[in-house]
Order: sequence, then structure tokens, then C-alpha cells
Amino acid sequence: MNRAAPPWTRDRVERAVLAVLRPVVIVFFLVATLLPFYYMVLLSLRPIEDLLLRPDSLLPDPGALTLATYADVLRPVVEGGQGFLELLGNSAAVAGASVVVALGIAVPGAYAVSRLEFFGRRQVSALFLLVYLFPGIVLAIPLFALLTQVQLRGSLVGLVLVYIAQTVPVALYMLKNHFATIPEGVEEAGLVDGLSRVGVIRRISLPLAVPSLVATGIFVFVIAWNEFLFALLFLVERRDRWTVSLGLAQLSGSVEVPTTVLMAGSVVITLPVVLLFLLTERLLSQGLTSGAEKG
Repeated sequence: MNRAAPPWTRDRVERAVLAVLRPVVIVFFLVATLLPFYYMVLLSLRPIEDLLLRPDSLLPDPGALTLATYADVLRPVVEGGQGFLELLGNSAAVAGASVVVALGIAVPGAYAVSRLEFFGRRQVSALFLLVYLFPGIVLAIPLFALLTQVQLRGSLVGLVLVYIAQTVPVALYMLKNHFATIPEGVEEAGLVDGLSRVGVIRRISLPLAVPSLVATGIFVFVIAWNEFLFALLFLVERRDRWTVSLGLAQLSGSVEVPTTVLMAGSVVITLPVVLLFLLTERLLSQGLTSGAEKG
């Protein structure tokens, strides 16, 4: 006679607990992530009078919502606005140039470290991370003196050079791990077919590394978009060349700027990054895990 299975085994208990905890945890983190952003958007759409009367209200009155704060934030300074449209252009130019140049330097460097044999190859990876671990405040004074001597202080080009120096080491490290996962036999077959080493990189390695390139590019973009210390140090004297981080700091430090305008500015500088993540989510998730396991 077969004995009946125990009604509550350890496996069944764990499955039952996880079946309950999984949706609870997901909902908790969704609320913890989306609620602050929702409140920020809500504050940016509410008139300051309504905010003063009901500061803790999470349910908006649709008839009272307004886009006047966004118009104020984006309007040029000469017209009485905050000039964020120009700041967005400056930040986009700096972040875009940083991504292009950083990847242009990191791709051949990472490929060389992962594929080519040379003296000190094993120590190079450690040096990449060591350079990245230097605090920005330590480099601020030497970079300030250097850019002043070459007359690049106060220019967006000088700021791009600073961001490249910050991001290239970690970009090299991230791409090196991905290139190491590409089977060498695939590249050797390309060499046998007559491709040069540059041709192998362009036609074989780079197409296979697109997810990792996207992930690394977004990493560099976010750093350049959000960075504040060096932007303040090198651009504070040139209001027309400020980035969005400086513009938002000016709003938060002014007692004359309403909270609703400050929240509108926060939404304006956050939305491009959120949209970038949403548009590249699939490639980003592949790129972040592509170098985690070699095979």
C-alpha cells in the first residue's frame, strides 16, 4: 500500500510562501519607486495656491492642473523664464559627445585587453578600476589648473574632456568583460576568411557587442547628464553654457522660486533619462548581464 505524501513538505511550504511574497514584494518596490516620481509630477502640475492649501494631497483636482510651471521653466531667461530649454541642449551636447568619444576610446582598448597578448595585460584591468575609484574632489584642483592653462575653462569642450577621463576606465572594464565572452573561434574564422583584425572588430565583434555597447553608453550618458561638481567648477561663470544640473541647483537654492517650478525643473531633467531607459530596456538588460558569465 502506497503511503500518502505528507500534506506540508518543505518544498510545498516554500512555494506557498513565495507565491504570496512575490507579488507583495513587487508591489512594494513599485510603490516605493513610482510614488516619489508621481508626487513630483503632481506638484509640478498644481498651482502654488492649491499646494499651499493642500500640501499632502495625492489626489489632484483635474480642473486645477496647469502646465504654466513648465512654460516658466523652459522659457528663456531674457523673457523671464528659467532657460531650461537651453540648458537641456547644453547637457545633451555634453552627454552625447562624452558617449561617442568614450566608446570610441573604450572599444579598441577593451578589445585589446581581452584578445591581444602584451606585457602587463593582467594589471591593466586593475588599473582601470583604480583610476575610476579616485574621488572627483581629489582631481578637481589639478583639472581646474590644467583647463585654465589650456584655456578650456568655461567651455563645454573642457567639460567633455573631464567626463571622458572619468568614464573611459569603467567603460573599458565593462566592455572588456563582454568581449571576453565572444568565442574566439568566431573571430578566427573571420581572420581565415581574409578579414583584418580591424575588420573582425567591425563586422563580427561589434555587432555581437551591441547590448553591452548600449549599456555602457547609457552609463556614460547618465554620469555626464547628472554630474554637478565639475560642471559647477568649470562653467559657473558662463550662464549660457550651464548644464541642467546647475540650473536645477539654482532653482533649489532660490527662495523666490516656487516649489512647483522646482518640481517642474526636476521632471524636465529626469524625463529624458527615463525615456532613454524605456527605449533601450531590452538591450540594456542584455548588456548588463552579458559579461557576467563567460562561455
